[in-house]
Amino acid sequence: MNTLADFVLVSAMLLAIGIYGLIVKRSALRMVFAVEIMINAANLNFVAFNQFLWNNAIGQTFVLFSIALAAGEAAVILAIVVVTYRLHKDTDVSELKTLKG
Repeated sequence: MNTLADFVLVSAMLLAIGIYGLIVKRSALRMVFAVEIMINAANLNFVAFNQFLWNNAIGQTFVLFSIALAAGEAAVILAIVVVTYRLHKDTDVSELKTLKG
């Protein structure tokens, strides 16, 4: 049987992978993926604490809203990445100084 500590450990590992991805990778797409992994780590915590401690649907409801907001955020960021690639022919964020054309 899985315990709350198991879920928290997996969530902490996902958060560490996401932080590593933000620190090391310079590609904008890989940074977006790292942020999405970190959001999923937080969502896993909400569902785990909801299941083991709260015994209601508040955590799961919050996760559904979080997933919807993350989808909107990813769409906006990917649109910015596409425009940046069209202007600069590169998605390396360390090379970008401005978003002007």
